[in-house]
Amino acid sequence: MKTIFHLDMDAFFVSVERILDPSLEGKPVIVGGDPHGRGVVAACSYEARKYGLHSGMPIRNAFRLCPNGVYIHGHHKEYGRFSKAMKYLLEEKFPIVQQASVDEFYFDFTGCESIYGPPEIFAKQLQDEILQKLSLPCSMGISSNKSVSKIATDFKKPMGITYVPYGKEKEFLEPLAIEKIPGVGKKLFPVLQARGFRTIGDIANASPGYLAVLLGKYGTDLWNRANGMGNDVLSVEQERKSISSETTFNEDIVGKAEIEKYIFHLTSKVAQQLRNENWQASTISIKLRYSDFSTLTRAKTLLHSTDDDKTIYDTSVQLFRQAYTRRVGVRLIGIHLGKLNHSCEQEFLFEDEEIIRKRMLGAVTKIRDKFGANAIHIGVSEKD
Repeated sequence: MKTIFHLDMDAFFVSVERILDPSLEGKPVIVGGDPHGRGVVAACSYEARKYGLHSGMPIRNAFRLCPNGVYIHGHHKEYGRFSKAMKYLLEEKFPIVQQASVDEFYFDFTGCESIYGPPEIFAKQLQDEILQKLSLPCSMGISSNKSVSKIATDFKKPMGITYVPYGKEKEFLEPLAIEKIPGVGKKLFPVLQARGFRTIGDIANASPGYLAVLLGKYGTDLWNRANGMGNDVLSVEQERKSISSETTFNEDIVGKAEIEKYIFHLTSKVAQQLRNENWQASTISIKLRYSDFSTLTRAKTLLHSTDDDKTIYDTSVQLFRQAYTRRVGVRLIGIHLGKLNHSCEQEFLFEDEEIIRKRMLGAVTKIRDKFGANAIHIGVSEKD
């Protein structure tokens, strides 16, 4: 039997912004940019949530609900810096720490009782230490597996600690709403609700065969999680799964040429990030959202992985031209890179065009790192 902690920072982006600017304390703070623009809420304080705000909602809607809120663009480099500090603090204490996102961590407490004492008492000590050293509030869930611990973390937010003893997992989950299970979102929730599922207990007590017929393999997984079962193995090195960038236009755009200019800038941005993190991508996807909010994606997997701006741009434009079939304005365009693998540079006896281009890309990366993303662009020929 294992003891798995899940730790989630409370309103992490807002907490960091309040460290940078203490005058934001106690105010409804919304991270996401111009409240009159067309972006979305990246994060909001608990004071703002009282007005009905939540992450992912259109920022204009947020402004209508909370016009007196403080709207800021955010400091993403600072979020990364505090995230690294958080991980370093945890790695000093535990042999296995898995970072699930910029503000979310799992760590294995199994066998640590002899060092730190009972898990629920230690959790409070750790919470206080994080607040003292990093000025960041957090919540924790503790159980025998990752799934239950993650659900438990949200049980008493903010600054909550929820301990679910071994053998009590199903009892803890039973009265909770089905949407508390990670993965039960906008698409799956109405499917389950239409069939009479209201609580996690309803799923746990249903026939696993029925759920498998209804939802396939995911139905079996859902039944297992509703019954308190889950994975208790942590990955020591959590690999990045994807890199993406998108932009929401201030006004809908119709012309292909204008949209392709934005694709050019987005591909430069994601390619730069690939090289900075020593990755190459095999799958390139575009995301297209029309003015009526209908959204489509198109993807292509390359024969060879790449970090080349031109290859990513050419593929993205090809996908866009295939996808853009409606005479409707475009609200959002995004580029997504997947199937990442570490880039490895091989020494060659003779230089060829590919090696020269690799060195050129390396020089471009250094210039952008020093002078900004717009300091230099890799050209695209007229025929492209």
